[in-house]
Amino acid sequence: MSLRIALLGLLKASGPSSGYDLAKKFETSVAHVWQAGHSQIYPELAKMAADGLVAVEAEGARGRKIYGVTPDGDAELRRWLLGHEPSTTVRSEAALQSFLVPLLEPGEAVTVLRRMKEASEARLAELEALRVRKDAVTDAAHQWGMFGAYALDLGIRQARGFVEWADDSIADIERRSDAT
Repeated sequence: MSLRIALLGLLKASGPSSGYDLAKKFETSVAHVWQAGHSQIYPELAKMAADGLVAVEAEGARGRKIYGVTPDGDAELRRWLLGHEPSTTVRSEAALQSFLVPLLEPGEAVTVLRRMKEASEARLAELEALRVRKDAVTDAAHQWGMFGAYALDLGIRQARGFVEWADDSIADIERRSDAT
């Protein structure tokens, strides 16, 4: 369901687009919070068209279809945004490793946590650079100006929190290991 909603949101924000254009837009925006590849996007667009949520507004060379949101699609997007209670349960390999890291020797645990911290610092740098680029090209008259801004801020805050958590966890393991 979330891929469907993400595609409806992209179409609503950017206007009629081909599957290829949506996949490219997805890679530079929604993919930071929800992953989907071309192999998932095209079949979902076909299902959405069959369900009346999008319509093919034009066809181009080599069967290229330009999709637009229908009134039913717009209603579905609004219904989801206004009424859907999002899950806060996350399947996270980082969380699983943090759960299991006490099974390692202290030095090994610290190595794992440092690696996780470095990955999160790299992600934080990537997101902060994205914010700078987004701020530089924001057109206040266009809906894309704020599109994704709150999710980007959430991602930056999560990455910062993860780095802080890793620092605290490393310090705790080192303190406990020195005490023994």
